[in-house]
Amino acid sequence: MEPVDAARWQFAIVTVYHFIFVPLTIGLSPLVAIMQTAWLVTGKAHWLRLTKFFGKLLLVNFAIGVATGIVQEFQFGMNWSEYSRFVGDIFGAPLAIEGLAAFFVESTFLGLWIFGWDKLPRKVHLACIWLVAVATNLSAFFILAANSWMQHPVGAIYNPETGRAELDDFGAVLLNNTLWAAYTHTIATSLLVAGTFVTGVAGWLLVREVRAGRVDLARTVYRPAALLGLVTIVVSGAGVAASGDWQAKLMFEQQPMKMAAAEGLCETQTGAGFSILTVGDLSNSCEGVIHLIEVPGLTSYLATGDFAGRVDGVPELQEYMAERYGAVDAAGEEINYSPNLALTYWSFRLMIGFAAGSALLALAALWLLRKKGSVTDKRWFARLCLIAIPTPFLAASFGWIFTETGRQPWVVVPNPTGVDMVRMLTSDGVSSSVSIAEVITSLTVFTLLYGVLAVVWVKLMTRYASHGAPEVEPPPDPDDADSDRPLSFAY
Repeated sequence: MEPVDAARWQFAIVTVYHFIFVPLTIGLSPLVAIMQTAWLVTGKAHWLRLTKFFGKLLLVNFAIGVATGIVQEFQFGMNWSEYSRFVGDIFGAPLAIEGLAAFFVESTFLGLWIFGWDKLPRKVHLACIWLVAVATNLSAFFILAANSWMQHPVGAIYNPETGRAELDDFGAVLLNNTLWAAYTHTIATSLLVAGTFVTGVAGWLLVREVRAGRVDLARTVYRPAALLGLVTIVVSGAGVAASGDWQAKLMFEQQPMKMAAAEGLCETQTGAGFSILTVGDLSNSCEGVIHLIEVPGLTSYLATGDFAGRVDGVPELQEYMAERYGAVDAAGEEINYSPNLALTYWSFRLMIGFAAGSALLALAALWLLRKKGSVTDKRWFARLCLIAIPTPFLAASFGWIFTETGRQPWVVVPNPTGVDMVRMLTSDGVSSSVSIAEVITSLTVFTLLYGVLAVVWVKLMTRYASHGAPEVEPPPDPDDADSDRPLSFAY
């Protein structure tokens, strides 16, 4: 194993692990804000109970997400110091703004929300959780601004004297069409994750309470939560489909090799079909690949808007890129410009396949809860709720695996219509001073530590979720209370 391989493994493991928590935090924070808003507007106690209940789960998820996210920042300066040296002027700007303008706001107002239940005026306290939701989504925007720049660099110039990329137009970085497609897709996906989580947890508790004879509790508390999650699934599911189509069309234009690999296109085709099942050797040799099941013309439509459109295959794109960017690297070895075809092909399909779990849960919930005030005691629905909860998490993770591994061997993908010289191969971005032994040691430590954190996260989430929504008294209005009352921890 080369140092670049170990460094890639470490970054992949840390990133995918961290991203497990990210979409739930992004999507659940506005849902908790909606629940608290419903309580403040209607005065109905069940919305307060749901706010406290899902708010606690949000806090657990947020805490572990923050702890695992910090590690990623250090890797850029350690394992990937050559990458940071080359593009740090551009890449560091949105990450710095994310920390100063988004994460600090998010953390500050989350603290006020936790401790200010009986101290802050109710409308001010409600504004705190909404600011958390806004800041969380703003944080995602700036992080994706950095990532999307790597996928499609804009607003930069190459300085031949320093051998570095330099920021030329920060506005172009923030207006990058790759960023806006990725951002809308990520936010829609996060809401899908949160909607499935709320529906799954509420649906399981609803069945449990009905079977225990507490039908009124199921109807007044968990049914509204399940319906809120159901609406979120339907709306966000449409958003995922629309934004995914937008993103796919951009990828066919900006990263044609990624999309050719995703479809296992081993030759240029007109009217290329969307492959459902492919057999053969999906290695980089691209030999003996047969599409057993496919939807005729769909890939061409996704790429060009025309069912008979032309889509270039992997061998033709390899020849084109070798001619444009060089056939050999600095060490004299031949450069393979196609990613791992099997990984790219199957991660793309697993992303779509696991997302179907949310759709199945939505259909079942819509049918069982379609009548006004209806609840259910079906065991199969409770099981479906538990099975469906992790499916959008897995879909989101495979989506990032597809996005990041599909652009290999580039860490900064060239933009031939813009800043073509601002590009970098992954092998050129790894640190030259960090040994493979050091990377493997830190990788082992992180894997063990994250394994422990995973157990803690699962135990805390399942414990608090199984307890159900607690009985709570509405907090006193601070305007009518003792002004000297200290802030108190609400959980």
